[in-house]
Amino acid sequence: MTTTALLRTADALNARASERIPDKDDATLHARARAGRRAVVMTMGALHEGHATLIRTAREIAGPDGEVVVTVFVNPLQFGAGEDLDRYPRTLDADLKLAEQSGADAVFAPAVDEVYPGGEPQVRVSAGPMGERLEGAARPGHFDGMLTVVAKLLHLTRPDIALYGQKDAQQLALIRRMVRDLNFGVEIVGVPTVREEDGLALSSRNRYLSAAERRTALALSRALFAGRDRHAAQEALRARAREVPATHARAEALSALGESRAAADTHAVAKASPGGPAAVRAAARLVLDEAGRLNPPLALDYLALVDPTDFTDIQDDFTGEAVLAVAARVGTTRLIDNIPLIFGAAS
Repeated sequence: MTTTALLRTADALNARASERIPDKDDATLHARARAGRRAVVMTMGALHEGHATLIRTAREIAGPDGEVVVTVFVNPLQFGAGEDLDRYPRTLDADLKLAEQSGADAVFAPAVDEVYPGGEPQVRVSAGPMGERLEGAARPGHFDGMLTVVAKLLHLTRPDIALYGQKDAQQLALIRRMVRDLNFGVEIVGVPTVREEDGLALSSRNRYLSAAERRTALALSRALFAGRDRHAAQEALRARAREVPATHARAEALSALGESRAAADTHAVAKASPGGPAAVRAAARLVLDEAGRLNPPLALDYLALVDPTDFTDIQDDFTGEAVLAVAARVGTTRLIDNIPLIFGAAS
Protein backbone atom coordinates (compact mmCIF):
# COMPACT_ATOMS: atom_id res chain seq x y z
CA MET A 1 0.00 0.00 0.00
CA THR A 2 1.18 3.53 -0.80
CA THR A 3 2.59 5.52 2.12
CA THR A 4 0.80 8.86 1.90
CA ALA A 5 2.64 12.05 2.81
CA LEU A 6 0.82 14.90 4.56
CA LEU A 7 2.03 18.19 3.12
CA ARG A 8 1.07 21.70 4.18
CA THR A 9 2.81 23.94 1.63
CA ALA A 10 3.03 24.10 -2.15
CA ASP A 11 6.83 24.18 -1.90
CA ALA A 12 6.80 20.86 -0.05
CA LEU A 13 4.36 19.39 -2.55
CA ASN A 14 6.29 20.45 -5.61
CA ALA A 15 9.61 19.35 -4.19
CA ARG A 16 8.15 15.88 -4.74
CA ALA A 17 7.83 16.61 -8.44
CA SER A 18 11.58 16.36 -8.81
CA GLU A 19 14.25 14.29 -7.19
CA ARG A 20 17.55 15.98 -6.34
CA ILE A 21 20.40 13.82 -7.64
CA PRO A 22 24.16 14.39 -8.15
CA ASP A 23 25.32 15.46 -11.58
CA LYS A 24 27.73 12.84 -12.89
CA ASP A 25 30.24 15.46 -14.10
CA ASP A 26 30.48 18.06 -11.34
CA ALA A 27 28.75 16.43 -8.35
CA THR A 28 26.27 19.31 -8.12
CA LEU A 29 22.61 18.63 -7.55
CA HIS A 30 20.04 18.97 -10.29
CA ALA A 31 16.36 18.18 -10.61
CA ARG A 32 14.96 15.12 -12.33
CA ALA A 33 11.27 15.38 -13.22
CA ARG A 34 8.88 12.63 -12.22
CA ALA A 35 8.41 9.97 -14.88
CA GLY A 36 4.60 9.85 -14.86
CA ARG A 37 1.69 12.25 -14.69
CA ARG A 38 0.30 13.96 -11.60
CA ALA A 39 -3.42 13.45 -10.99
CA VAL A 40 -5.15 15.68 -8.45
CA VAL A 41 -8.42 15.07 -6.59
CA MET A 42 -9.72 18.27 -4.95
CA THR A 43 -11.83 17.90 -1.80
CA MET A 44 -12.98 19.83 1.24
CA GLY A 45 -12.22 16.85 3.45
CA ALA A 46 -14.66 14.64 5.36
CA LEU A 47 -13.78 11.99 2.80
CA HIS A 48 -16.13 9.08 2.05
CA GLU A 49 -16.44 6.28 -0.49
CA GLY A 50 -17.27 8.76 -3.24
CA HIS A 51 -13.91 10.44 -2.71
CA ALA A 52 -12.25 7.03 -2.47
CA THR A 53 -13.63 6.21 -5.91
CA LEU A 54 -12.16 9.44 -7.28
CA ILE A 55 -8.77 8.62 -5.75
CA ARG A 56 -8.77 5.04 -7.06
CA THR A 57 -9.70 6.33 -10.52
CA ALA A 58 -6.87 8.85 -10.32
CA ARG A 59 -4.49 6.05 -9.36
CA GLU A 60 -5.55 4.02 -12.40
CA ILE A 61 -5.11 7.00 -14.72
CA ALA A 62 -1.76 8.09 -13.29
CA GLY A 63 -0.39 4.56 -13.30
CA PRO A 64 2.50 3.24 -11.23
CA ASP A 65 4.92 5.92 -12.45
CA GLY A 66 2.55 8.79 -11.83
CA GLU A 67 1.52 10.61 -8.66
CA VAL A 68 -1.87 11.06 -7.03
CA VAL A 69 -2.40 14.13 -4.85
CA VAL A 70 -5.54 14.73 -2.78
CA THR A 71 -6.19 18.31 -1.69
CA VAL A 72 -8.08 18.93 1.55
CA PHE A 73 -9.10 22.56 1.90
CA VAL A 74 -12.35 24.02 3.24
CA ASN A 75 -12.63 27.09 1.04
CA PRO A 76 -14.19 30.06 2.84
CA LEU A 77 -14.92 31.88 -0.43
CA GLN A 78 -17.62 29.44 -1.50
CA PHE A 79 -19.69 29.62 1.69
CA GLY A 80 -22.35 32.31 1.75
CA ALA A 81 -23.92 34.10 4.70
CA GLY A 82 -25.67 31.63 6.99
CA GLU A 83 -24.07 28.58 5.38
CA ASP A 84 -22.21 25.87 7.25
CA LEU A 85 -18.54 26.92 7.07
CA ASP A 86 -18.00 26.69 10.82
CA ARG A 87 -19.72 23.35 11.25
CA TYR A 88 -18.35 21.79 8.07
CA PRO A 89 -16.66 18.59 9.28
CA ARG A 90 -12.87 18.59 9.63
CA THR A 91 -11.58 15.01 9.85
CA LEU A 92 -8.00 15.22 8.59
CA ASP A 93 -6.68 12.11 10.37
CA ALA A 94 -9.46 9.96 8.92
CA ASP A 95 -9.06 11.66 5.54
CA LEU A 96 -5.36 10.81 5.46
CA LYS A 97 -6.11 7.18 6.26
CA LEU A 98 -8.77 6.87 3.54
CA ALA A 99 -6.53 8.59 1.00
CA GLU A 100 -3.70 6.19 1.81
CA GLN A 101 -5.97 3.14 1.54
CA SER A 102 -7.22 4.39 -1.83
CA GLY A 103 -3.77 4.85 -3.31
CA ALA A 104 -2.90 8.54 -2.87
CA ASP A 105 0.77 9.50 -2.75
CA ALA A 106 0.19 12.77 -0.92
CA VAL A 107 -2.48 14.76 0.86
CA PHE A 108 -2.03 18.50 0.39
CA ALA A 109 -3.83 20.20 3.29
CA PRO A 110 -2.82 23.86 3.22
CA ALA A 111 -3.82 26.52 5.73
CA VAL A 112 -5.94 29.44 4.54
CA ASP A 113 -2.83 31.65 4.57
CA GLU A 114 -1.09 29.28 2.15
CA VAL A 115 -3.91 29.49 -0.39
CA TYR A 116 -4.75 33.16 0.20
CA PRO A 117 -1.48 34.68 1.50
CA GLY A 118 -2.73 38.26 1.19
CA GLY A 119 -6.12 37.59 2.69
CA GLU A 120 -9.27 37.24 0.59
CA PRO A 121 -8.24 37.85 -3.02
CA GLN A 122 -9.34 41.07 -4.67
CA VAL A 123 -9.11 39.47 -8.11
CA ARG A 124 -11.36 36.43 -8.51
CA VAL A 125 -12.64 34.17 -11.25
CA SER A 126 -16.18 34.99 -12.39
CA ALA A 127 -18.42 32.06 -13.21
CA GLY A 128 -20.38 34.12 -15.73
CA PRO A 129 -24.02 33.46 -16.69
CA MET A 130 -23.86 29.71 -16.02
CA GLY A 131 -22.78 30.48 -12.47
CA GLU A 132 -25.99 32.41 -11.83
CA ARG A 133 -28.31 29.50 -12.63
CA LEU A 134 -29.64 26.73 -10.35
CA GLU A 135 -26.99 26.37 -7.62
CA GLY A 136 -25.71 29.84 -8.41
CA ALA A 137 -29.17 31.35 -7.98
CA ALA A 138 -29.66 29.50 -4.69
CA ARG A 139 -26.15 30.38 -3.45
CA PRO A 140 -25.07 33.74 -4.90
CA GLY A 141 -21.29 34.02 -5.30
CA HIS A 142 -20.73 30.32 -4.59
CA PHE A 143 -19.35 29.46 -8.01
CA ASP A 144 -17.08 32.50 -8.16
CA GLY A 145 -15.50 31.32 -4.91
CA MET A 146 -15.32 27.73 -6.14
CA LEU A 147 -13.64 28.61 -9.43
CA THR A 148 -11.22 30.96 -7.71
CA VAL A 149 -9.99 28.25 -5.35
CA VAL A 150 -9.90 25.63 -8.11
CA ALA A 151 -7.76 27.97 -10.20
CA LYS A 152 -5.48 28.58 -7.22
CA LEU A 153 -5.16 24.88 -6.42
CA LEU A 154 -4.47 24.01 -10.05
CA HIS A 155 -1.59 26.48 -9.99
CA LEU A 156 -0.33 25.29 -6.60
CA THR A 157 -0.50 21.57 -7.40
CA ARG A 158 0.46 21.72 -11.10
CA PRO A 159 -1.42 18.59 -12.19
CA ASP A 160 -1.63 16.97 -15.59
CA ILE A 161 -5.10 15.63 -14.74
CA ALA A 162 -7.75 16.77 -12.24
CA LEU A 163 -10.73 14.60 -11.30
CA TYR A 164 -14.13 15.76 -10.02
CA GLY A 165 -17.36 13.94 -9.17
CA GLN A 166 -20.37 14.20 -11.45
CA LYS A 167 -22.63 14.61 -8.41
CA ASP A 168 -21.63 18.27 -8.53
CA ALA A 169 -22.56 18.49 -12.20
CA GLN A 170 -22.77 22.26 -12.45
CA GLN A 171 -19.45 22.63 -10.69
CA LEU A 172 -17.85 20.15 -13.09
CA ALA A 173 -19.30 21.98 -16.10
CA LEU A 174 -17.98 25.32 -14.85
CA ILE A 175 -14.51 23.93 -14.17
CA ARG A 176 -14.39 22.49 -17.67
CA ARG A 177 -15.49 25.85 -19.07
CA MET A 178 -12.88 27.76 -17.06
CA VAL A 179 -10.10 25.39 -18.13
CA ARG A 180 -11.11 25.79 -21.77
CA ASP A 181 -11.79 29.53 -21.72
CA LEU A 182 -8.65 30.45 -19.76
CA ASN A 183 -6.32 27.92 -21.39
CA PHE A 184 -5.35 25.89 -18.34
CA GLY A 185 -3.04 23.08 -19.38
CA VAL A 186 -4.85 20.34 -17.51
CA GLU A 187 -7.18 17.49 -18.45
CA ILE A 188 -10.48 17.44 -16.55
CA VAL A 189 -12.03 14.03 -15.83
CA GLY A 190 -15.56 13.55 -14.48
CA VAL A 191 -16.25 10.46 -12.36
CA PRO A 192 -19.80 9.04 -11.98
CA THR A 193 -21.74 9.63 -8.76
CA VAL A 194 -21.31 7.01 -6.04
CA ARG A 195 -24.48 6.01 -4.21
CA GLU A 196 -25.35 4.08 -1.11
CA GLU A 197 -27.33 0.86 -1.49
CA ASP A 198 -30.63 2.69 -1.05
CA GLY A 199 -29.77 5.18 -3.80
CA LEU A 200 -28.79 8.22 -1.71
CA ALA A 201 -25.85 10.00 -3.31
CA LEU A 202 -22.81 10.00 -1.05
CA SER A 203 -22.13 13.42 0.46
CA SER A 204 -20.21 14.76 3.42
CA ARG A 205 -23.44 16.49 4.45
CA ASN A 206 -25.34 13.20 4.82
CA ARG A 207 -23.89 12.90 8.33
CA TYR A 208 -26.07 15.83 9.41
CA LEU A 209 -29.29 13.91 8.70
CA SER A 210 -31.29 12.24 11.45
CA ALA A 211 -32.74 8.79 10.68
CA ALA A 212 -36.12 10.32 9.81
CA GLU A 213 -34.55 13.06 7.70
CA ARG A 214 -32.52 10.49 5.82
CA ARG A 215 -35.65 8.58 4.90
CA THR A 216 -37.14 11.77 3.47
CA ALA A 217 -33.88 12.59 1.67
CA LEU A 218 -34.21 9.39 -0.36
CA ALA A 219 -36.87 11.21 -2.38
CA LEU A 220 -34.11 13.05 -4.27
CA SER A 221 -32.72 9.91 -5.87
CA ARG A 222 -36.18 8.33 -6.21
CA ALA A 223 -37.33 11.38 -8.15
CA LEU A 224 -34.35 11.20 -10.46
CA PHE A 225 -34.86 7.49 -11.02
CA ALA A 226 -38.56 8.08 -11.77
CA GLY A 227 -37.57 10.62 -14.40
CA ARG A 228 -34.96 8.24 -15.79
CA ASP A 229 -37.47 5.39 -15.95
CA ARG A 230 -40.01 7.58 -17.68
CA HIS A 231 -37.34 8.60 -20.17
CA ALA A 232 -36.32 4.96 -20.75
CA ALA A 233 -39.95 4.01 -21.41
CA GLN A 234 -40.27 6.80 -23.96
CA GLU A 235 -37.05 5.86 -25.71
CA ALA A 236 -38.06 2.18 -25.80
CA LEU A 237 -41.41 3.17 -27.28
CA ARG A 238 -39.72 5.23 -29.98
CA ALA A 239 -37.36 2.37 -30.77
CA ARG A 240 -40.31 -0.03 -31.19
CA ALA A 241 -42.09 2.47 -33.41
CA ARG A 242 -39.04 2.68 -35.67
CA GLU A 243 -39.06 -1.10 -36.12
CA VAL A 244 -42.54 -1.28 -37.68
CA PRO A 245 -44.24 0.45 -40.64
CA ALA A 246 -45.13 4.00 -39.67
CA THR A 247 -48.88 4.53 -39.85
CA HIS A 248 -50.86 7.14 -38.00
CA ALA A 249 -53.10 4.56 -36.32
CA ARG A 250 -50.15 2.43 -35.17
CA ALA A 251 -48.30 5.46 -33.85
CA GLU A 252 -51.33 6.46 -31.79
CA ALA A 253 -51.69 2.91 -30.45
CA LEU A 254 -48.05 2.69 -29.46
CA SER A 255 -48.24 6.09 -27.80
CA ALA A 256 -51.22 4.97 -25.73
CA LEU A 257 -49.42 1.76 -24.81
CA GLY A 258 -46.38 3.73 -23.70
CA GLU A 259 -48.48 5.98 -21.51
CA SER A 260 -50.11 3.01 -19.76
CA ARG A 261 -46.74 1.39 -19.08
CA ALA A 262 -45.56 4.57 -17.40
CA ALA A 263 -48.30 4.15 -14.79
CA ALA A 264 -46.14 5.43 -11.94
CA ASP A 265 -46.56 8.98 -13.20
CA THR A 266 -49.80 8.75 -15.17
CA HIS A 267 -51.50 11.55 -13.28
CA ALA A 268 -48.55 13.91 -13.60
CA VAL A 269 -47.99 13.10 -17.25
CA ALA A 270 -51.62 13.86 -18.00
CA LYS A 271 -50.95 17.46 -17.01
CA ALA A 272 -47.83 17.71 -19.17
CA SER A 273 -47.06 17.09 -22.80
CA PRO A 274 -47.34 13.40 -23.73
CA GLY A 275 -43.61 12.76 -24.02
CA GLY A 276 -40.12 14.14 -24.00
CA PRO A 277 -38.54 16.38 -21.37
CA ALA A 278 -41.85 17.62 -19.96
CA ALA A 279 -42.91 14.09 -19.04
CA VAL A 280 -39.53 13.39 -17.45
CA ARG A 281 -39.86 16.49 -15.30
CA ALA A 282 -43.43 15.55 -14.38
CA ALA A 283 -42.47 12.05 -13.27
CA ALA A 284 -39.71 13.38 -11.03
CA ARG A 285 -41.86 16.19 -9.67
CA LEU A 286 -44.57 13.77 -8.57
CA VAL A 287 -42.13 12.02 -6.23
CA LEU A 288 -40.86 15.32 -4.84
CA ASP A 289 -44.37 16.65 -4.25
CA GLU A 290 -45.18 13.53 -2.24
CA ALA A 291 -41.99 13.98 -0.19
CA GLY A 292 -43.08 17.50 0.63
CA ARG A 293 -45.92 15.99 2.64
CA LEU A 294 -43.72 13.67 4.69
CA ASN A 295 -42.67 14.20 8.30
CA PRO A 296 -40.12 15.72 8.19
CA PRO A 297 -40.94 17.26 4.80
CA LEU A 298 -38.65 17.81 1.87
CA ALA A 299 -38.39 21.49 0.89
CA LEU A 300 -37.58 21.66 -2.82
CA ASP A 301 -35.15 24.30 -4.07
CA TYR A 302 -35.31 23.31 -7.71
CA LEU A 303 -35.90 20.49 -10.17
CA ALA A 304 -34.41 21.14 -13.59
CA LEU A 305 -33.69 19.31 -16.84
CA VAL A 306 -30.84 21.19 -18.46
CA ASP A 307 -28.26 21.27 -21.21
CA PRO A 308 -24.93 20.44 -19.47
CA THR A 309 -23.00 22.90 -21.63
CA ASP A 310 -24.70 25.96 -20.12
CA PHE A 311 -27.30 24.68 -17.60
CA THR A 312 -30.26 26.24 -19.38
CA ASP A 313 -33.57 24.36 -19.49
CA ILE A 314 -33.99 22.08 -22.48
CA GLN A 315 -37.06 22.25 -24.70
CA ASP A 316 -39.31 19.39 -25.82
CA ASP A 317 -37.54 19.08 -29.18
CA PHE A 318 -34.10 18.80 -27.57
CA THR A 319 -31.72 16.05 -28.67
CA GLY A 320 -28.44 15.12 -27.04
CA GLU A 321 -27.08 14.83 -23.52
CA ALA A 322 -29.01 16.44 -20.66
CA VAL A 323 -28.81 16.55 -16.87
CA LEU A 324 -31.81 16.04 -14.58
CA ALA A 325 -30.86 17.91 -11.41
CA VAL A 326 -32.50 18.44 -8.04
CA ALA A 327 -31.72 20.36 -4.86
CA ALA A 328 -33.71 20.34 -1.63
CA ARG A 329 -33.52 20.84 2.11
CA VAL A 330 -34.40 18.26 4.70
CA GLY A 331 -34.33 19.82 8.13
CA THR A 332 -31.33 22.15 8.08
CA THR A 333 -29.36 20.10 5.54
CA ARG A 334 -29.26 21.03 1.88
CA LEU A 335 -28.63 18.21 -0.60
CA ILE A 336 -28.13 18.03 -4.37
CA ASP A 337 -28.22 15.18 -6.86
CA ASN A 338 -28.45 14.62 -10.61
CA ILE A 339 -28.37 12.00 -13.34
CA PRO A 340 -27.42 12.24 -17.03
CA LEU A 341 -29.95 11.44 -19.76
CA ILE A 342 -29.66 11.29 -23.53
CA PHE A 343 -32.57 12.38 -25.73
CA GLY A 344 -32.91 11.15 -29.27
CA ALA A 345 -29.93 8.80 -29.04
CA ALA A 346 -31.00 7.01 -32.21
CA SER A 347 -32.80 8.33 -35.24
